[in-house]
Amino acid sequence: MVLYVVNTPIVSIDESVEEINVKVRKIDIEKAKEMLKKENFISAVGHESTAKFLSQLFQVNIPYNRIYVKYRPGDIAICIKLLRRLPESKVLSEEELRKIPFEIYLLEFY
Repeated sequence: MVLYVVNTPIVSIDESVEEINVKVRKIDIEKAKEMLKKENFISAVGHESTAKFLSQLFQVNIPYNRIYVKYRPGDIAICIKLLRRLPESKVLSEEELRKIPFEIYLLEFY
């Protein structure tokens, strides 16, 4: 099992996996903090400002790490989902991120 922190709910699966089920549920910030403090995780947050924002939000260092995640059964991911569509190619600053409503989701892969 790998715990990822991601900045998109997009699901990409490992090529060796023929079928995968995903359970998606909204979690609160405290639940995310608890999980991140208990478990080792891999950051796949591909924007530096988002990594800084999440680090402050979760009170744990979320490194900027622009990697491509390929989920496998047993993996889980904590994901921020912005509740507003951004203009094409727009990268937000930390300050801009603070002003946009968002939700936190837990993605579990089976």
